[in-house]
Amino acid sequence: MNLAVSDRLKLILKQIEDFVTHEILPLESEFAQKPFKELLPTLAEKRAKVKALGFWGPQIPQELGGMGLALVEHAYVSEALGRSPLGHYVFGCQAPDAGNIEVLHQFGTKAQQEEWLIPLARGDMRSCFAMTEVDTAGSNPTLLRASAVKDGEHYILNGRKWYTTGADGSRFAIAMMVTNSEAHPAMRASMFIVPTDTPGFRILRNISIMGDAGSDYASHAEVVFENCRIPKENLIGREGQGFKIAQERLGPGRIHHCMRWLGISARAFEMLCQRANKRQIHGDGATLADSEITQLYTAELAAELHGARLMTLSAAWAIEHLGMSKARDEVAMIKFVVANTMNRIIDRALQIHGGLGMSDDTILSSWFRHERAARIYDGADEVHKLSLGKRILRDYRR
Repeated sequence: MNLAVSDRLKLILKQIEDFVTHEILPLESEFAQKPFKELLPTLAEKRAKVKALGFWGPQIPQELGGMGLALVEHAYVSEALGRSPLGHYVFGCQAPDAGNIEVLHQFGTKAQQEEWLIPLARGDMRSCFAMTEVDTAGSNPTLLRASAVKDGEHYILNGRKWYTTGADGSRFAIAMMVTNSEAHPAMRASMFIVPTDTPGFRILRNISIMGDAGSDYASHAEVVFENCRIPKENLIGREGQGFKIAQERLGPGRIHHCMRWLGISARAFEMLCQRANKRQIHGDGATLADSEITQLYTAELAAELHGARLMTLSAAWAIEHLGMSKARDEVAMIKFVVANTMNRIIDRALQIHGGLGMSDDTILSSWFRHERAARIYDGADEVHKLSLGKRILRDYRR
């Protein structure tokens, strides 16, 4: 296993890190205090600069206008971009668009790719991914209830979805709907392209997340499909292939998420150390950095961060070189290990910052609110731990 960073990638990372530091981090105070929609003109300017530098869409194939980086290479880039909540958006590799690009590139028809994939990859439009439902466990997509019934040359969609990230302002959704409730659980659902201006598609609300409903891309919507009629050509792949496509999408997607979380962790850790060295706690000039408790926390978090990073890069290498089936256990491990590592580092950084950490004067409070969900979405920690433990014990039994 070779996780070394090539000289070419080192240069790319240096330029990306400089861009994030000088062009994106200064926007975070506006991000914390203004609706996302108000930032769109400024973000469009930053995106244009990224394209001019040749860094647009690190994971997007070159034929679609991206950099075409391999998974491990993109993992390093995703870590660098994760230092800011605006990083991935500015570089055109934000979820759920990144996953939808992969789906359409791998499974879409030529017509679907021309109409939806190409403008999505260019950043000319946004999309959303509607799978999670209100009354069923989001960690188990075989339990979906929203349906798509074939009616001649069309499908009619009915159901309710929530936590559909970025539905507000998106041009289309990729929706996972049950097409055959009598089939094997893994063969019941299919995926469809649903333009968001289709009659019957409606955003009920942007869900308030710990007091913040957000807007445009920075939102999570509850959407409803009410006799939503779409042409049969909007089916992605074949009927019953939805679960398989979702699994293909989620493997690399977890690498993207985990490396973004590691970028957050690295920056929060740096902020912790900087604040500890500055914050005086006694009249004799002693700082928090002189406290043995702070030193203990710092050592533990540094070790956890280092281990989580190596685990994630190892999983990325395994997916890239061995395939998702061989990397399944490693991918399950990083989901809960990295999410918990990030949350512990954010929490400790906030504690070290004291009252400043609770305010929106730093990015820590935003991360504290929004990244707690990392232990829930894409499968709760408990689900991944139980399935991984069951597989490990079964293998030993054999």
